[in-house]
Amino acid sequence: MAADTINVIMRSTESRFFYTTTKNKRNKEKLNLKRYDPVVRKHVMFVEEKMK
Repeated sequence: MAADTINVIMRSTESRFFYTTTKNKRNKEKLNLKRYDPVVRKHVMFVEEKMK
């Protein structure tokens, strides 16, 4: 089952801070999540980037 997931980076729109998470391979849409950014100390939108 783990082979159906990929690792992605969730990058903050306000700073260079990022989270790493896993995503289902079959989901073609990019993730957009509102998460806490400790650099700016508030909740901001995070967008998906490919892990290098």
